[in-house]
Amino acid sequence: MVDDPNDIQAFRELAELVRRRADSVEPVDPLIAEHERAEHHIGADVAIWALAEELAGSPRAWYPLIELARLSLHDDHEGAMRRLNAACEREHTGLALAEGVRTLREAELPGDGLGLGVGQWSPRDHVPEAGRQIVLAALDAERPLDARRHLEELKSRDDAETRAVVTELEPRVAAAERL
Repeated sequence: MVDDPNDIQAFRELAELVRRRADSVEPVDPLIAEHERAEHHIGADVAIWALAEELAGSPRAWYPLIELARLSLHDDHEGAMRRLNAACEREHTGLALAEGVRTLREAELPGDGLGLGVGQWSPRDHVPEAGRQIVLAALDAERPLDARRHLEELKSRDDAETRAVVTELEPRVAAAERL
């Protein structure tokens, strides 16, 4: 993680170790009431927060900012959106944008994902997955015209990976337009 603070797989594996460790910690004072599962979850989130915050200090780090945003999305929406924008500004291939929009979609905030995408996406410069996530966010937000517009922008690239994404999304966008 020191060499590459954006190694998503390594971060997830380390986060899982931290979560398991946080879940296994017993209360310091045995006279304290029993821990509920939610308290363990909060403890694990705090441990993940500390890990992500430590790694986010690197000016190259964008994935830890995505994790910090995910953890703070419901308690500090504005701060989470700032972190997602900062992650996108640190990473220039569109990977951070794809992860950021996916994070917002998974949190059932597709409109925010679409907004992040509109503000950050460069169809010719970013990986096709960024465009895919933006089109999916538009569909999730029930905005088929936006989905169509972004799909058409994605078509401006002509490579095998983009064609595969377009082929996957075209029927979904068309179905949304019919509704």
